Amino acid sequence: MVEYRLDATFHALADPTRRGMLAHLSLGEKSIGELAEPFAMTFAGAAKHVRVLEGAGLVARRKVGRSYMCALKPDPLAEAQKWLRQWEKFWTIRLDALEAIIAADQREKPE
Repeated sequence: MVEYRLDATFHALADPTRRGMLAHLSLGEKSIGELAEPFAMTFAGAAKHVRVLEGAGLVARRKVGRSYMCALKPDPLAEAQKWLRQWEKFWTIRLDALEAIIAADQREKPE
């Protein structure tokens, strides 16, 4: 189940428009029309992006009158960050080793 959620989260984050929409939602609840404005896209286009974000659990949508209001749900982002942290440790160890090799190589070079 966690793997599917990560797949859905990373799929949703793979698109720059959806990342921009999430950034706008971090400032507070917005209508789909408000989310569409900065990207000069149609309501229908924005609604498709919102559905992907909603499917990934990143957005909650509710109807208010004739509008749909969207709010950020950050829990899947925390799960993704936790998953990425394991790779941060992996690459930190590898890069530290590379740095040591380069430093040793620099000390051995005659000037």
